[in-house]
Amino acid sequence: MLRTGSLTVCALSLFVSTVFAAEFGKDIQPVFAKRCAGCHGAAQQMAGLRLDDPASLLTKGLVIAGKSAESPLVQRVISPKKGFQMPPMGERLAEADIAALKSWIDAGAKLDPAVTSKAAFKATTNVWSFQPVRRPALPSVRQRDWVRNPIDAFVLARLESEKIEPSPEASKTTAIRRLSLDLTGLPPTPAEVREFVADNRPDAYERVVDRLLASPHYGEKWARHWLDLARYADSDGFEKDLVRPWAWRYRNWVIDALNKDMPFDQFMLEQLAGDLLPTPTVEQRVATGLWRNVTTNREAGVDRTEARFDQNINRTNTLSTVFLGLTAGCAQCHNHKFDPISQRDYYSLFAYVANLDENDIEAPMPGEIGPHMRARPEYDKQRAEILKEYGVAELQAKYEAKLKQTVERPGVDLEWDFQVTEFKGGTDLALKMLAIPMEKRNRRQSRIMTTRFLRIVGPDFNRDKPLAAKIKECREKLAKLDATLPPLTEAMAIAEDGTPARTYVALGGDYKSKGPEVDAAVPAILTDKQPRNRLDLARWLASAENPLTSRVTVNRMWQEFFGLGLVRTSEDFGVQGDKPTHPELLDWLATEFRETGWSTKRLHKTIVMSATYRQASQVRRELLTRDPDNTLLARQSRLRLSAELIRDTALAAGGLLNTKIGGPSVRPPQPAGVAELGYANSVKWNETEGPDKYRRGLYIHFQRTTPYPMLMNFDSPDSNVACARRTRTNTPLQSLNLLNDPVFLEAAQGLALRTLSEAPGDRAEYAFQLALGRSPSPREKQRLRTYLDQQATILGKDPDAVVRLAPMTPEGVNRVEAAAWTGASRVLLNLDEFITRE
Repeated sequence: MLRTGSLTVCALSLFVSTVFAAEFGKDIQPVFAKRCAGCHGAAQQMAGLRLDDPASLLTKGLVIAGKSAESPLVQRVISPKKGFQMPPMGERLAEADIAALKSWIDAGAKLDPAVTSKAAFKATTNVWSFQPVRRPALPSVRQRDWVRNPIDAFVLARLESEKIEPSPEASKTTAIRRLSLDLTGLPPTPAEVREFVADNRPDAYERVVDRLLASPHYGEKWARHWLDLARYADSDGFEKDLVRPWAWRYRNWVIDALNKDMPFDQFMLEQLAGDLLPTPTVEQRVATGLWRNVTTNREAGVDRTEARFDQNINRTNTLSTVFLGLTAGCAQCHNHKFDPISQRDYYSLFAYVANLDENDIEAPMPGEIGPHMRARPEYDKQRAEILKEYGVAELQAKYEAKLKQTVERPGVDLEWDFQVTEFKGGTDLALKMLAIPMEKRNRRQSRIMTTRFLRIVGPDFNRDKPLAAKIKECREKLAKLDATLPPLTEAMAIAEDGTPARTYVALGGDYKSKGPEVDAAVPAILTDKQPRNRLDLARWLASAENPLTSRVTVNRMWQEFFGLGLVRTSEDFGVQGDKPTHPELLDWLATEFRETGWSTKRLHKTIVMSATYRQASQVRRELLTRDPDNTLLARQSRLRLSAELIRDTALAAGGLLNTKIGGPSVRPPQPAGVAELGYANSVKWNETEGPDKYRRGLYIHFQRTTPYPMLMNFDSPDSNVACARRTRTNTPLQSLNLLNDPVFLEAAQGLALRTLSEAPGDRAEYAFQLALGRSPSPREKQRLRTYLDQQATILGKDPDAVVRLAPMTPEGVNRVEAAAWTGASRVLLNLDEFITRE
């Protein structure tokens, strides 16, 4: 998309190429194709100009038919005045081209309706991604024996046209490590490697693929990529950054859905609109947690209308990025002079989420309901007795009456004004619950409001010290009682508030400046049929009419297997995004995905079974300058593992990894001082003890304002906005992290302990198998032996270091030798090969 503030020469070129070419018998687009920074000085005059409506040049007064000298467009083109001239920088237009423009205006500035109608102009844009997805015919190739499935035909046809040979197939040790990391995010065990290497059956490779696709860890690996898009986190963000204790329930749903190979169209539908299904199940309502992953500003002084508007902007942008692959957010504040998505389109998309309400629900996990039901009658009885003993109902009624009075007449009592703002910021749907009479609230609403009252009783009761002490005593008794009730897991879901929201274009992106009212609608360039609500929208996204969703989704899958998408800008399929390197292959994958039941596992198997995927990743000298980014796919790509996988692989090598699936997030050790960076020391990082501290990186608690530093060092997204592709950087902090982080030191100690206690023979051989999935070369063995001798000499003079490096040793092993092996293990865990998928 063209992101410019007013009429630009690069946008004008599109007008020129369609209108002027017929007049002057040539395409003069190159003349006008100069990048323009804006011409914001003409903003008032050019407001409303659309280059997909060329007649607006006349209606906006930029061109005065028959009077080129008086036409503002010509005045800007010929002016030497900075800030006024067009283009505002760079080379000026040639005299001959200015003369051509003047001649057209003086001749009456006539516009051919056949050329300048919106429909005709839309057709001339010819954005590739907006064209229908059609299954292409397979190309013919010379090396037919290399082709394992249709993917290879498309790739090989391109290679042959470039006179480039594909790479040979990777070794079996490389293949199984690659498959294991790509499909489950975990390295293969030495036993799995040995079994595969020894398996000479023709379908040995496919058997490994099927085993990994069936693994419950498949859902964990691919959930991480979806959670990047869903901007998952365990806290609200902003100043207070309160913890979301049940956020993980949505993560569980994603893992389970992927493991079950839920068809992607259903996967989309349940997240976008599970609550709108006729009789939604608990799990379908849990799926709507996608919308709740948005940040929440609970600062008391924040305008709640503005905060809600900002949340819905985030939701709209997420919808656009994840399901359409478009940067529609560029149209939040204003139109661009030539852009497929107008500001009206943007707020029409916004209208689908404008009336969402938070709706936390009970979503118990297996085994929770029985104990809870048995304990519930006695719990309810004791709770009622405590509330009655302290007269909570009467006190709460007075408190709520004061809140209502302040809502209706703000400014009378500043202390209660603050109570109201804090109440609205700290409690979801605060005013709606306050408006419901106490006796008509459901159990959840009553509990929320009573808990709120007992925690913050307001200034009047606080001044009554005996009463305040009595309420505190009641609160403490209830807390002890709550601890006896077996909990039910909850989930952050959504529901519509029952009142259709009226949505307006926000002029300048300001929620207070209401422009025209709009209805919910998909951008007009994509369809003439407008889905009425989120459920219809989800169904339209999966329809054959929509050219984007299937393309965008398979492109992101390809990106995970090859490092780059067939469209490199996987978040942007618009005008400014990259074009696909293999357009026919992209459309074949998109149609295959849609026409075979939207099966993610099936498509993943198709990709990893291809000869293209199975190539070696060694860089060939002749391609270094010709194809440095491997866009032609003449080899596999070497990919630095993601942050979570680096940690998981280290723990797995050290025998420490806890492979339990699902459940709440954990807080592993992190450097001192990180949590303290949170506002007013409000972030508490109570380190998880026991086996859970060794769970996969997917389950690390993500605190938005003070995220786990290892994840950020290795390029995890910030979880504030949808992330369609992670960056891969190289920084000194990464090396220091791998060397000095307590988690990685412990992993090295575990690897050393395993090597010393489990190795059936050659320890170097076994250590390499555990860490890298392969045998060492003779030179590597010698270098490792030399390093061990050097370390033993150094450590022999430093008993304290020996104890730190080898807190325990296998029976019969010298402690200095064990400490030296910890050092050697640290070397292996810091190799480029260790943190790289070949």
